[in-house]
Amino acid sequence: MILDGASPAAITQAVQAIAAGELLGLPTETVYGLAADAVRPDAVARIFAAKGRPSNHPLIVHVADAAGVAHFARDVPGFAQRLMAAFWPGPLTLILPRRPEVGAATAGGQDSIGVRCPSHPVAQAVLQALAQSTPPVWGLAAPSANQFGRVSPTTAAHVAAEFGDSLLVLDGGPCAVGIESAIVDCTRGAPVLLRPGAITRAQVEAACGQRLQGDVAALAALGEAPRASGTLEAHYAPAAKLRLMDAKALQTSLDLLGAEAAHIAVYARTPLRLLSSQVLLRRMPDDAQATAQQLFSVLRDFDAQGVKLIWVELVPATAEWDGVRDRLQRAAAA
Repeated sequence: MILDGASPAAITQAVQAIAAGELLGLPTETVYGLAADAVRPDAVARIFAAKGRPSNHPLIVHVADAAGVAHFARDVPGFAQRLMAAFWPGPLTLILPRRPEVGAATAGGQDSIGVRCPSHPVAQAVLQALAQSTPPVWGLAAPSANQFGRVSPTTAAHVAAEFGDSLLVLDGGPCAVGIESAIVDCTRGAPVLLRPGAITRAQVEAACGQRLQGDVAALAALGEAPRASGTLEAHYAPAAKLRLMDAKALQTSLDLLGAEAAHIAVYARTPLRLLSSQVLLRRMPDDAQATAQQLFSVLRDFDAQGVKLIWVELVPATAEWDGVRDRLQRAAAA
């Protein structure tokens, strides 16, 4: 059931659903989340079951403001506090040492927990109402509202298509950012970027006053369990097989198939010559922010039209494209 997220009655209904241990489709500025009370193991278990997600893969807790972090984290390093001041509310998740008595199920049993403060007004309305309820709910576990490993949802309709009419979904319009938050691990004595997003590496370093240490590949080589959502090598995948190519390879492949090309979708910035009317072509924006905003919606639309292959032009190797590049590489690896 989709309700208008701008309606006070809808916010009240959402708060009641969370209080009853139910799930909620929640809009954020990044993607729509599948939300539940972060400190209720039974409610969190419903998230894992609905998504088909392994229970040792941690979820991100969404809080109303920086004050809500104290309920979940036992320590907040100074550089993490500077990042909160610079980017919250906004698309940045911080991995912090977890208070041992709180949120074990949400954290996938780890001694750390991911926390962020979303800027979307509907998410804020729900979180603030929950914090003021009796008893208060200090945070919502809210991974992307899709089946595990698949394309994230950026509209209420996407969420309903994933989980059906039985799920209460607040409609907050299309997500403004369109890809998930950047994630910075703050548990290692120095900040480590686990996942790029709309906020760039340079912006993180400037705000926290420290250089980012290490990278995801180095941490993965240690054989550690994932400390955050969306850091697996294969993720964000459409049903169709996605392949990344430069513009020359794209044109060569289309020319080789010629008029017989079918069941193929192409997402590219470079103008291409099509010899088959059966190829679906979608123009990728030249701007990284605009591409991020529409990326998941484009991939979902290609799937809806029944294509078997999605060919995507490689994005520029510049910092502003890091978030889009990360999602495309993981989608291609699936």
